[in-house]
Amino acid sequence: MNSNYETAELEQLLSLNAPLENVEARWQRKARQNNNGGNSNNNNNNNGNNGGDRFIPNKMNIDIGHFNLTKENSNPNPNAINNNSSTSATTTTTTTAATNNIESTLYKDTLANQLFESNSGDLESKILSFKSKAPVGNVSSSTNSLRVLYSQNQVGSTPTDQSLKKQFRQIPQQPERILDAPDIVDDYYLNLLDWSSQNVIAIPLGQTVYLWNATTSEIQRLFQVEQQDDYITSLQWTKDGNYLAVGTNSCTIQLWDVAHTKKVRELRGHAGRVGALAWNDYILSSGSSDTNIFNHDVRVQNHHVSTLSGHSQEVCGLKWSHDGGQLASGGNDNIINIWDINSENFETPAHTFEQHTAAVRALAWCPFQPNLLATGGGAADRTIRFWNTITGVCLNTVDTMSQVCSIQWSTTYRELVSSHGYSQNQLCVWKYPSMVKCAELTGHTSRALHTAISPDGETVVSASADETLRFWRVFEKENKLPTANRKSKEVSDGSMMRNINSLIR
Repeated sequence: MNSNYETAELEQLLSLNAPLENVEARWQRKARQNNNGGNSNNNNNNNGNNGGDRFIPNKMNIDIGHFNLTKENSNPNPNAINNNSSTSATTTTTTTAATNNIESTLYKDTLANQLFESNSGDLESKILSFKSKAPVGNVSSSTNSLRVLYSQNQVGSTPTDQSLKKQFRQIPQQPERILDAPDIVDDYYLNLLDWSSQNVIAIPLGQTVYLWNATTSEIQRLFQVEQQDDYITSLQWTKDGNYLAVGTNSCTIQLWDVAHTKKVRELRGHAGRVGALAWNDYILSSGSSDTNIFNHDVRVQNHHVSTLSGHSQEVCGLKWSHDGGQLASGGNDNIINIWDINSENFETPAHTFEQHTAAVRALAWCPFQPNLLATGGGAADRTIRFWNTITGVCLNTVDTMSQVCSIQWSTTYRELVSSHGYSQNQLCVWKYPSMVKCAELTGHTSRALHTAISPDGETVVSASADETLRFWRVFEKENKLPTANRKSKEVSDGSMMRNINSLIR
């Protein structure tokens, strides 16, 4: 009989769907306990240590939690049972019920300890807890194996601070210094400015050629033409910067030794003014308004080597390629001719480009890509074109919205700068090959006819019909000159400007 009772009691205990009888509801018990011991409970809560500010769920065994709740609600007040058993000892039925109730409670505790390990702490666990926190997963152990794999692909694609600095470098919008250039001839077809490899600028003002040493700030008056109606039409330094070739309106070319301030020789042969000059080692090429290009060997007495006839109007642009293999010529007939020295017949142009619709004076060979030529058209054209001089293909065309007077490639960046005339008189810095405009430099009030680049490739000087020279630090190399040194340099140049102005005037 006793075993049957225990079996039934165990089945009733393990059956979670069985209804609970004579059990006080949890909210009723809590309300009664709060009313009975409010002050003591409040003190305990105030002195207690709260483990957190919110409930953090623990994924514990739901069956164990349900058992604990059932166990707690099955005997809400065991002290009351003990009191009832002592006061009602005379009643046999009441005593027997209390004894059975105590035995049942002891049996349930023994059974629970046998089913669950007492040292595991499962019986004391709660579904919702203040103190227990969610476990922190070991994320690094699962991702370390893939970190190297994905980081290897990002080595070349992640931009560094230096690359961003190069991509978004700042270009000064104001000229570094300004010099007066009175009596400079306002003529689109002449070439009146050049910067030597020894850091000396040559510029003709009226009938006189002046030299300015950018290193020492010294000014030198080289010579003055003799005839009253004569004037300087072009000039060009040799590669070593020791000699200066000067073309005149009197159809002659003078070759000067700058170090000794001495005219070495005079070259004749043209029937018109010499508006363009270009050196290729010891060969001097000259373009004239007589539509011809002469090649002079300055080492021999009979200097005239060959004549290139490919234009129908004045030749206003001449440039030898960096390797000396090709000569580009531009004229007032809107034509560009490419003369190849390695061809069977050098006196016949290898290519003739006729896409420009105005005079072509701006010619520039790319320093970092062989056989790439940039050309610029006049006021009726306004475009910059890029040519492959081997295949004769036009690679790109950009409308600058202004007359193109000159073009200079950068030797530091893949960029070029162009100077313009009508109608904006500005300098533009372009990225190549995208031809995105990096900067627009304004300040000239008339056509920026001539430009030259410094030997270090950082500064571009522009000469304008507004009778000023402006120096733009367009292609400055990073961290070359401290700010303090640069300011002191500008102060010394300012005093030099006053000297050159007084000398010229």
